[in-house]
Amino acid sequence: MKRKLKWIIIPLAALAILLCAFLVYTGIYYHADSASLAAMKTDETVRVNKTDYGWFFDGPSEDRLLVFYPGAKVEESAYAPLLRRLGENGIDVCLVSMPFRLAIFGINKAKDVFAQYDYPYRYIGGHSMGGAMASIYAAEHSGDLNGVILLAAYPSKQLDDHLLLLSVYGSEDGVLNLKKVEEGRQYAPTLSMEYVIQGGNHAQFGNYGKQKGDGEACVSSEEQQETTVEFIVRSLL
Repeated sequence: MKRKLKWIIIPLAALAILLCAFLVYTGIYYHADSASLAAMKTDETVRVNKTDYGWFFDGPSEDRLLVFYPGAKVEESAYAPLLRRLGENGIDVCLVSMPFRLAIFGINKAKDVFAQYDYPYRYIGGHSMGGAMASIYAAEHSGDLNGVILLAAYPSKQLDDHLLLLSVYGSEDGVLNLKKVEEGRQYAPTLSMEYVIQGGNHAQFGNYGKQKGDGEACVSSEEQQETTVEFIVRSLL
């Protein structure tokens, strides 16, 4: 009897330790700064609404919608300044909250989000791991989409040729694996555009401070985000 209990208790103890380690790991994350909080407020141009999936940045657009997946272990509101700029410039955005702040656990969340809206042009995108998971969703649901927007990320599955792929990253990015970026080009559709922000880094697509392992940016986060929005808007509108 004691031997049987031993073989039950040991695996349970190991599982408990792994669960605790996971919760500690995911409990330490990058927090949004004060600029993010200010960007979450509604004004006459963009209405910011809390939703069941996260947040909706509702600007003047009536035909273009982007579902956005945040980077790993980043508070989703850290992307509010960037996404608000997109909303102001004709692209409404759904910012998706992820389980444990890891998009790998919510790859298919976009399906339910898109079902809530009726836009003729629909895009999915994200930053870092969020972008990688968004590209997987796009590969598996290409018929429902018009394009993919990757910030400091790369596709790992073949994207259908009718899609438009926009890829943006900073020249000083110390987190993004450039070898993986190069390998990811084989999965890109014919309609692909890549833009390197000179002086930009990994973290400044969001507003959550410096990221471990990242390079030192030579431009401000505001400039990096404005350049990103200009490229996206110019490419889509």
